[in-house]
Amino acid sequence: MSNDHEDHQQKRRMMASRRAVMQGALGAGALGSLAALGASPALAQDAGEGNFPKHKKWKFTFVNHVSTNPFFVPTQYGIADACALLGCDYQWTGSQKSIASEMVNAMNTAIAANVDGIAVCLVDQHAFNAPTDRALKAGIPVFAYNADTKGNDRLAYIGQDLYLAGKALGERIVSLVDSGDVVGFIATPGQLNIQPRLDGAADAIKESGKKINFKQIASGPTVNEEVSRVDSYYVGHNDLKGMFAVDAGSTMAVAKTMEKYGLHKKGVRGGGFDMLPNTLDGIKNGHLDFTIDQQPYLQGFYTVMEMFMFKMSGGLTGPAKINTGLKFVTKDNVDPYQKTKTRFEGNSRKQQVVERSGPIGG
Repeated sequence: MSNDHEDHQQKRRMMASRRAVMQGALGAGALGSLAALGASPALAQDAGEGNFPKHKKWKFTFVNHVSTNPFFVPTQYGIADACALLGCDYQWTGSQKSIASEMVNAMNTAIAANVDGIAVCLVDQHAFNAPTDRALKAGIPVFAYNADTKGNDRLAYIGQDLYLAGKALGERIVSLVDSGDVVGFIATPGQLNIQPRLDGAADAIKESGKKINFKQIASGPTVNEEVSRVDSYYVGHNDLKGMFAVDAGSTMAVAKTMEKYGLHKKGVRGGGFDMLPNTLDGIKNGHLDFTIDQQPYLQGFYTVMEMFMFKMSGGLTGPAKINTGLKFVTKDNVDPYQKTKTRFEGNSRKQQVVERSGPIGG
């Protein structure tokens, strides 16, 4: 009877100790309580601090398709911040103009250097399959970020659900335009970081049954090309009822063109993706109806976190699909983006805590 009682008491002490740890109650008072329950204060202190054991300064290579595009500025901040937090290093490489062969070369270089992890934008359906398999065979984990494709053996994808985001875009277009010619600008047709969005938008418009003639137009892989081509397209098609885009540079170009010709006042509707300053200005000043935020900072930060955990755990944990979200930004909620300059949106290098006031949501 005495032994049963002691076993019962010991189980209670262990459960109480674990409960305190799980609740995060590891202040000085909690440590004293754990000691009273028979737990080791030293072990409890180590667990509460959450320190990782000493590890090699792992180096991760990020292969990008438009490495100088302003959209990826916050992504690079997210990578840098996560690496600084976790004691890792990284390389930013790839192509400036969405040339798959250049990206494959960058992956092969990383594999030859025996880096500790590779993150790649899978913008082509087949080009990256072989280098991904080579990396995995060499023991190098491969993750996709920003763009994904079926048939590639990458361990996980971190980014927006692109097709569903495109459907949301199409549904918003349908709510703004009743009929007529509408254009969807896309920097590089066929590439898997943006083509699914345009496909989703086209499907949503078709499903609506509205008499909207939705046309895909290539705008180019660089910002200067996008601005020029969007402007010239409108000049040659000034009966448009809507101008929309599925990438950051093209959306910014739509905003500039809408402002230049005063199109919103003429009943033309416009919108697209991402949070470039000119896009936000266009929304604030009434030239653009909306943009969609996919949180590029998190596409960098979370990818580093997953690669780090894969290395730390010997592959037992880490790979997980993460949808970085879809949020419409309109004139009603654009102010915080305009007034706050942060690394999280890529419009400031400053390290800071952003204090938020007022209700959350919207």
